Amino acid sequence: MRHSPFGIRHLPWRSLYPFESHHLPLGSLRYHYLDEGAGQPLLFVHGNPTWSFYWRNLILGLRDQYRCIAVDHIGCGLSDKPQDYPYTLAQHIENLVTLVERLDLKGVTLLAHDWGGAIGLGTVLKLPERFSRIVLFNTGAFPPPFVPLRIAACRIPLFGTLAIRGCNAFARAALTMAVEKPLAKDVQAGLIAPYDSWANRIATQRFVQDIPMSKRHPTWQVLEQIEAGLPSLGSRPIQLIWGMKDWCFRPECLDRFLTHWPQADVHRLKDCGHYVVEDAPERIVPLVREFLSRFPTTPRSHALRGNASPDALRPE
Repeated sequence: MRHSPFGIRHLPWRSLYPFESHHLPLGSLRYHYLDEGAGQPLLFVHGNPTWSFYWRNLILGLRDQYRCIAVDHIGCGLSDKPQDYPYTLAQHIENLVTLVERLDLKGVTLLAHDWGGAIGLGTVLKLPERFSRIVLFNTGAFPPPFVPLRIAACRIPLFGTLAIRGCNAFARAALTMAVEKPLAKDVQAGLIAPYDSWANRIATQRFVQDIPMSKRHPTWQVLEQIEAGLPSLGSRPIQLIWGMKDWCFRPECLDRFLTHWPQADVHRLKDCGHYVVEDAPERIVPLVREFLSRFPTTPRSHALRGNASPDALRPE
């Protein structure tokens, strides 16, 4: 199965996501992304089990001044969901590198959450000349110092498959366990909308399976390489915004980043959880806007839509 579509135009949460869809062809697959506004490019990279919907408040709050590009990883959101695909960290990095190069993005600011941190920073390290600033939210870019029991349980072969793909338990549980402030019903519906069938939950499970529990797992080495490259990014302006009640990417993960980037602009939100952008968008949008204003890129360091290859910009 190459594509698992679902209609979105008339769903209750659609008004929360008032964006035009674009697709980048990756071979026979369609890689979905948003492209809103103009100016210095901001690249939003989500984690598991979210999608570009997670970034809606930041995009709405920043697109008046910046070009906001938010991807859906293959298998996630409105991207294709092939059932036979290498759903690995290395592959997701390769896909994002392709998008940055195809759109000819320069002077990019990375904004990343959860798995998006490793995917985004892996991309920055492959294309360092194209990235100017980094903003991270509750993420990691190193071999996991711990794996919460509730996530480890989802790796048990039969149980994990039935829980994640059969019951959508991983995504549904996050609606309450990843936040400190209850989510509105339409927000809950939007966050899990793309994961409405066994087939459409393929990437949710593959992300969990790609968490390296030991050095024997191939993704462990990829994460080691990313962490080894973090000091080389330290000359860039870096902002770290952390929900301190996160049980997944706990405060220890923030501290680990700070060993590499002690000069980072840090904001510890003591009353927020893992979905920190959902818990406090009214605080986070001004924090990010002020950071971007304080460290502007030059006009020559970013590309507008007109410089992208024609086949990369195909509105749905």
